[in-house]
Amino acid sequence: MRLRDYDYSQPGVYFVTTCVQHRKCIFGTIIDGKMQLNEIGQIVVECWNHIRQHFPTVQFQLGGHVIMPNHFHGIISWGITEARDPQPPVGARSPRPPENINPRRGEVSPPDTTNPTRRGEISSPTLGKIMAYFKYQSTKHINQHHNTPGTRIWQRNYHDHIIRDDPDLQRLRQYIQDNPMKWELDQLHPDNPSRW
Repeated sequence: MRLRDYDYSQPGVYFVTTCVQHRKCIFGTIIDGKMQLNEIGQIVVECWNHIRQHFPTVQFQLGGHVIMPNHFHGIISWGITEARDPQPPVGARSPRPPENINPRRGEVSPPDTTNPTRRGEISSPTLGKIMAYFKYQSTKHINQHHNTPGTRIWQRNYHDHIIRDDPDLQRLRQYIQDNPMKWELDQLHPDNPSRW
């Protein structure tokens, strides 16, 4: 599911989808084309919003997530904006740098296996770490809320899409916005054959 040889710690914008185990509809229901979250769905929202407290460099896109009855879509980014830039460029365009290149400085140096970040630098998150944190925290809080320790909430993996330009970003924002209205046609609707 990950793009081969791609460095998922580099600055970029990513669209992610993760699905509930067995596609069970546990986060709420769609009524008149709008998602009505239940308590479990609210926990998922809180855990998504909490990501920035654990990974301070992460940014969320306005209107960039939706919880569906049995899955979640979100747009997440880091390292591509400046505070004074109201319309930041979008994209993650480079393959993984060679191991002897310091991607922050462009310097050639031997790999440091004892300390992955130099003193005083904030380590870049990876998409995998962010998603693992989100899924772990939401699972933990849902199971605490229902007194169901050890119950699996999410499927094992997640799907990602690297957003490479503004039209792609706008298309995915529109997809997120329209997703509840098209629930009956969604490939993750429990009545539809799964491609996952």
